[in-house]
Amino acid sequence: MVQGNTPASAATIYVLNGPNLNMLGIREPQTYGHATLADVEKLCVETAAQFGLKADCRQSNREGELIDFIHEAHAKKVAGIIINAGAYSHTSIALHDALVAVKIPTIEVHISNIHARESFRHHSFTAKAAFASLCGFGIDGYRLAISGLAAKLSIKAQN
Repeated sequence: MVQGNTPASAATIYVLNGPNLNMLGIREPQTYGHATLADVEKLCVETAAQFGLKADCRQSNREGELIDFIHEAHAKKVAGIIINAGAYSHTSIALHDALVAVKIPTIEVHISNIHARESFRHHSFTAKAAFASLCGFGIDGYRLAISGLAAKLSIKAQN
């Protein structure tokens, strides 16, 4: 969904959320907090707008659909990708390969600190395809990621 009051000519970024992120606010609030996916999307749209960007937020529980979103990002020449691939971060070589193939500046986000959790979460295939990775900041990690992506793209906040 594309939202916000940014100009039609604004560059678009994709914010991709993977499996179980539709359950934010319900699933393990002690780990992921009480914010919902709608809260994440609102935060992303508002933050992107501060840089004159449009955030196109998408969520899927299916690996192949996330790959299709990445391929679509290439076809539509989006400026960047913010991805929280959830558990697929730790298992999906296919997501890694899709991100590498499209050569779009990408930042990986995790709501929790994956390095303070189970050892199987310490490795991330998607992080290896991204120029930066953020974890442990809660949903504020998305705001930080968009700010970092804008800096990478040499875009300054608009006043």
